[in-house]
Amino acid sequence: MIRGFLRSIFYDGSTEIIEKQTNWAGNYTFNAARIHYPQTIEQVQELAARCVKVKALGARHSFNGIADSTEDIVSLAQCDRVLELDRDGRTVTVEAGIRYGELSRLLHAEGFALHNLASLPHISVAGACATATHGSGDRNGNLATAVCAMEIVTANGERVSLSREHDAATFSGAVVGLGALGIVTNLTLDLVPTFSVQQDVYENLPLASLEDRFEEIESSAYSVSLFTDWRSSNFNQMWQKRLVTDSGQLDTPPVLFGATLATKPRHPLAGISAENCTEQLGVSGPWHERLPHFRIDFMPSAGEELQSEYLVPRRHACAALRALYDIREQIAPLLQISEIRTVAADNLWMSPCYREASVALH
Repeated sequence: MIRGFLRSIFYDGSTEIIEKQTNWAGNYTFNAARIHYPQTIEQVQELAARCVKVKALGARHSFNGIADSTEDIVSLAQCDRVLELDRDGRTVTVEAGIRYGELSRLLHAEGFALHNLASLPHISVAGACATATHGSGDRNGNLATAVCAMEIVTANGERVSLSREHDAATFSGAVVGLGALGIVTNLTLDLVPTFSVQQDVYENLPLASLEDRFEEIESSAYSVSLFTDWRSSNFNQMWQKRLVTDSGQLDTPPVLFGATLATKPRHPLAGISAENCTEQLGVSGPWHERLPHFRIDFMPSAGEELQSEYLVPRRHACAALRALYDIREQIAPLLQISEIRTVAADNLWMSPCYREASVALH
């Protein structure tokens, strides 16, 4: 996922990469003169105070220059520890560079879980929360809604702590900050008891069924993702992720909403092996091994793809789908796959789901 390492120097335990590097997809080359990899918060403070123009860099799963700078970039990839697990308060405090895949394994081993995950477990917690990255589910807010406290290093190197409990007037404006307020160094996340999920994939969901029964389809599981290449009047796949409350397997009808149950594991892209995907076929497993679409141990990308996404009020979901269907002949030749998900409303000022349940068209 990280390209372009050719030469580096070291100072104060922090790495300064000189050679130009690209983002996750390889379509954007960072223009920064230096990329720093501090190993301590004190080094982050020193860099913030010393650098004239500095941006924080996450896991590079972005397709534009939002994290770029003409001078310096700071990556917290080496600041990836779990700082505290509060069992009674059901929270975990982590350094900003930790990725969801590693954090989820640790939480599950301790009997805890996050309320939701994105399709990729490879992304960093701080980067995902700062950009309102989301998974799917009628009642599931984006990943940033789990943040209940955070620490930011400001431009003068000062450490500022904010929390939902003590800074109610401003906290909701800081969590989804797009890097504008400073360098996020740690986050405290709300937890729930660990849980199990069963994942089933259905194929060839008629668009007519989706229009007539959109609410019923989207509420049929804890998390629902719909995939289409817009080449026909059917959605290629419907991925259902249902909660399992006991050790038994949930009943799985062979036909649901006009779609047919897949009899072997599927990748969202036709013709590609499902080896990289999380387990399907109704086999239940831990939340962190089912809620993402892809396994943490595998590279999920099918190539140097670009991604974009439109989030619209949920009440306009069917109209938005119809609008895309009407221009499918323009979309289909350029498209690998399109994913449709729902996201619950939240109160985070910069979130695209601010006070509005939304549908995401990816």
